[in-house]
Amino acid sequence: MAALLLLAAVTGLNGCRKAEGGAVDAVVIAERPPKLADPLAADLAPADLLLVGNVAQGLVRFDAAGDIAPGLAERWAVSDDGLSYVFRLRTASWSDGRKVRARDVVRLIERQLDRRSRNPLFDTIGAVREVVAMTDRVIAVELNAPRPHLLQLLAQPEFGLVRGGGGTGPFTDSTEGGAIDLVRTLPGFDGDEAQQQRVRLTAAPAQRAIESFVGGDSELVLGGTVADFPLASAAKLPRNTLRIDPVLGLFGLVPARDEGPAADLETRALLDEAIDRDALVAALAVPGLQPRLSLLQPGLDLADGPALPAWAPLTLEQRRPDLLVRAREIFPLASGSQPPPTLEPRKTISLALPDGPGGAIILARLKADWEPLGVQVVEAGDGPADFRFIDEVAPSSSPAWFLRRFRCEFTAICSEQADQLLDAARLTGFPPQRARFFVDAERIMREEVLFLPIAAPVRWSLAGRDVQGFAENRFGRHTLTDLRMAPNARD
Repeated sequence: MAALLLLAAVTGLNGCRKAEGGAVDAVVIAERPPKLADPLAADLAPADLLLVGNVAQGLVRFDAAGDIAPGLAERWAVSDDGLSYVFRLRTASWSDGRKVRARDVVRLIERQLDRRSRNPLFDTIGAVREVVAMTDRVIAVELNAPRPHLLQLLAQPEFGLVRGGGGTGPFTDSTEGGAIDLVRTLPGFDGDEAQQQRVRLTAAPAQRAIESFVGGDSELVLGGTVADFPLASAAKLPRNTLRIDPVLGLFGLVPARDEGPAADLETRALLDEAIDRDALVAALAVPGLQPRLSLLQPGLDLADGPALPAWAPLTLEQRRPDLLVRAREIFPLASGSQPPPTLEPRKTISLALPDGPGGAIILARLKADWEPLGVQVVEAGDGPADFRFIDEVAPSSSPAWFLRRFRCEFTAICSEQADQLLDAARLTGFPPQRARFFVDAERIMREEVLFLPIAAPVRWSLAGRDVQGFAENRFGRHTLTDLRMAPNARD
């Protein structure tokens, strides 16, 4: 009986120790505290983007569920032809007290859209023709072709508006003792006093962040990936506190250089077909994670279903004899040798994988799948990698981001024909034709094995029972607003 009471006390710690309405203690998984910096000036870490999204919102932002919510723009309208978005700015001031004016916001957005920008989303949002300040509080974004996913892109923290080292909210921030204190003030109604929402944000490595949550010292942990998911899975967490985002994106291997094994199409095709995706996903043990054979993910806005390889209907056991025959042809034995029952390593494949137990699981599974073919699989470390692991969340539900990620401008191995189709898709104003260009480009990329897909990305969080305003979402972006509010009570 005593043991049961102790267990109940331990698992109930999280949430009970916090006074209702008090500051939420949140931890983001990172090696250093997040910093508020202009996304244009530096390559920001995920923890930095979390802070930017909550302190320096863009024209629009995401709510807890991943839906579009007002940001600096209090409302907007879209023309019937989808070529013009008009935003009305709310009354606001920058951190130095200067009033926000449309012309200042236009200058910031134009910098974000410049090809010289370090904004990683500039290529995805390339249909913008111009941004115009119509009045002091009205901005028009004019497009060359309709982009129904524009608001999803503008809501990303990469389009947060940072000026003079500050933003326009929804929180203001101050740093004290290594923690970032975030405050959001909500006006009172009908004579009521103004209300404040407070979040105390700190950073810690995954293991320490999980221990902090289990011990009741924090109520929210953000920023989990496949690299550290096994740590969360192994912890004795309170029931229903592990939350998995149903994100879209890329999770697999991409050729990292234009020489060596990855530069050979037959080798890429062999390795792609030999991956036991069911076993790899099972080893990761992420709830709801499904193996994937396609570059594009089901659930996107597609004219047809994602392109699948010809071998997709066959089980791995049915494919295995042919894999062994092809492996002997691709990796020939020394002259006069006889092929052994199990092929000896005759080719080394180096992989750049995420640090952490999740990366170790991926490496072990790829070794099990590829080494019977006569391939030695090693981690690249500081040396050159043949394949690099990608675990990236899509910023919108458009196929464009997935496909443009593999353009010749960005990857070591590419298809010029697919690039031409993507250029044509960008120029056309006819949505069905654009969708057809995407279908054809994906088919070529899959045939050329420009990407070895495995599953969807993995993003996880821990949320205590008093953090009722937290919700999983398809973008893996989490606002820190309204964390104490039940979903049906949010503003």
